[in-house]
Amino acid sequence: MNEPGADRNGTDRSDADRTSTSTDTGRSGSDPATDAFVAHRNLLFTVAYEMLGSAADAEDVLQETWLRWIEVDLEEVRDRRAYLVRITTRQALNRLRAASRRREAYVGPWLPEPLLTAPDVAEDVELAESVSMAMMLVLETLSPTERAVFVLREAFGVGYDEIAAAVDKSPAAVRQIAHRARRHVDARRPRRVVSPSEARAALESFRNAVEARDLQGLLDVLAPDVVLVSDGGGVKRAAVRPVVGAGKVARFYLGGSAKAGFAITCEPTAVNGDPALAVYLDGAFDGVMAVRVADGRVTGLYYVRNPEKLTRVTAETPLTLR
Repeated sequence: MNEPGADRNGTDRSDADRTSTSTDTGRSGSDPATDAFVAHRNLLFTVAYEMLGSAADAEDVLQETWLRWIEVDLEEVRDRRAYLVRITTRQALNRLRAASRRREAYVGPWLPEPLLTAPDVAEDVELAESVSMAMMLVLETLSPTERAVFVLREAFGVGYDEIAAAVDKSPAAVRQIAHRARRHVDARRPRRVVSPSEARAALESFRNAVEARDLQGLLDVLAPDVVLVSDGGGVKRAAVRPVVGAGKVARFYLGGSAKAGFAITCEPTAVNGDPALAVYLDGAFDGVMAVRVADGRVTGLYYVRNPEKLTRVTAETPLTLR
């Protein structure tokens, strides 16, 4: 089915506006199109977010999906969930191709938009891994089509025929793309999934060391080859490239705050299914720190300071693979 209509920017809308316009259809709750869309909204958002790494763009994709969905003759649709996922995928692919060009001009490293997630996301290992900062960054290394195929197949278990319809490829081509994308991701994804309790313990040690400006304590909890990626988007100060090595990361944190005279405090939170820290400088909210942990030590730090990416860390975002 052809789905005409121009992309909508929508970047000036608030999150509340985005959410309401995505489902505010003016129809009664008994309308079949509305019921189907609302029933699968969290799934469609998760599909779009995993493809785009941006909640703002994912909300716009849902709006575009709705506008196309209400034009569909439901009597010709055998599987409404599959059809909605297909529309969402096509709209997300359009945005992903445009976003790839925009990100080339992004100031400094680009990180996904962090989402405050409920505790049950962390308990769902498959969901938590698929939306983790570490995995989302791996997905950034795929081409738009590879990312769509990988996300639909590996995270959501969509069949090859249905994926082929969504990305306008043959099933044979989709199988090849899926194999190539899986091999690419497997070579880069974290090798070991740690328990939430292990991640929280390492994060608490990191927090105590940072707040106390304890250099040795920080070196003890950081893996020797730890990587720090910070995203200020040209709005907030951040490292222009990843910082690698425990010594350099420790100096980056403690030295930078000491020079500026800031007092650092952190509060535990959970973003993208993993334990994280909300970071405050002199009591003012500054950003969100997500981590990757292995063998009890921090191996990756993802610090989002760009204010435009911090609008979804105050209220939980419901995510689902089903």
